[in-house]
Amino acid sequence: MNEPSKRRNSAERHEAIDVNDFVYAATGARVRRLTMPDGSHWFPAADVCKELGYTTTRKALLDHVPEEHRDNLETVTGSHSLSVPAGRSWRRDLQLIDLQGLILLVNACTKPACAPFKQWVAEVIETVQREGSYSLDEAEVQPSGPGAPIAYAMPEQVAEAIVRLEAHNLRLDAELADGQRASIALQKEMLATQQATLATQQAMVRAMERIADRFDTLVLHRGAVGGRLAPAPTTESVLADWRQRLSVTEDVWTVARVIAPVLVERGELREPLESIAARTGLSVRRVNECLRLLRRHACIRSRGGADDGAPVYVLHQL
Repeated sequence: MNEPSKRRNSAERHEAIDVNDFVYAATGARVRRLTMPDGSHWFPAADVCKELGYTTTRKALLDHVPEEHRDNLETVTGSHSLSVPAGRSWRRDLQLIDLQGLILLVNACTKPACAPFKQWVAEVIETVQREGSYSLDEAEVQPSGPGAPIAYAMPEQVAEAIVRLEAHNLRLDAELADGQRASIALQKEMLATQQATLATQQAMVRAMERIADRFDTLVLHRGAVGGRLAPAPTTESVLADWRQRLSVTEDVWTVARVIAPVLVERGELREPLESIAARTGLSVRRVNECLRLLRRHACIRSRGGADDGAPVYVLHQL
């Protein structure tokens, strides 16, 4: 075959196998690629070495790729009067390998996933040695239209490698999805447990507060004379004590008669001022003044606020 015919056949078979599929079959990943105006393809050596399991990119290149099949990014792009691609990952000194360099790295790789591809490369070499050339089978369905390139069937070994790698990736994706779902379910379960624990702790705190309040009002306190114990307070005794502590006006007495039974029976008062005002016929402002007067004379004391914002009061220790 003369030289023009060889070049013509080579041009006809250019890109016969999609480069992305070809590289995927070789490495098992969609690595980055730069395609130059002359149709040559260059790949970041670090990407290829990572996917093939090489621990050190520099050593892998020195051991398996001749200098004519590797170069840095600035030199490769500069030879075609192109600028370096934008982005931090495209450094000027980034080491690139061409398609032959990629095949050399694959052939030196020991990963089982590379075996079908290496088998096909071996078949190509053996066929060329035996027959003097290697040709791809034309695809059954050819692209239509004038000037359309000839389509070729993908070699069985390359197709098999792609299928195996895709199936492997699908399994990994499924396992990853299952793991993510299990992780989300576990996180939800842990959150529900934490919420239940927090609710229990809050309930225990409220219960302890009520116990403390009841202890303040119902537990007997030792008297100053003879160390005898005084009886638990009643509504009548509380009101009588309040009369001794301050000059009770009619409004204060009205509020006192409403809140005293609640304080004695429940140990605390958790009621909005508006509710007390409605029961006494006084204004909210006047009810607040009466409660403040009872606090100032040590009749009641504040215990903060309830969840609904209502003030909480308890009896002051007698």
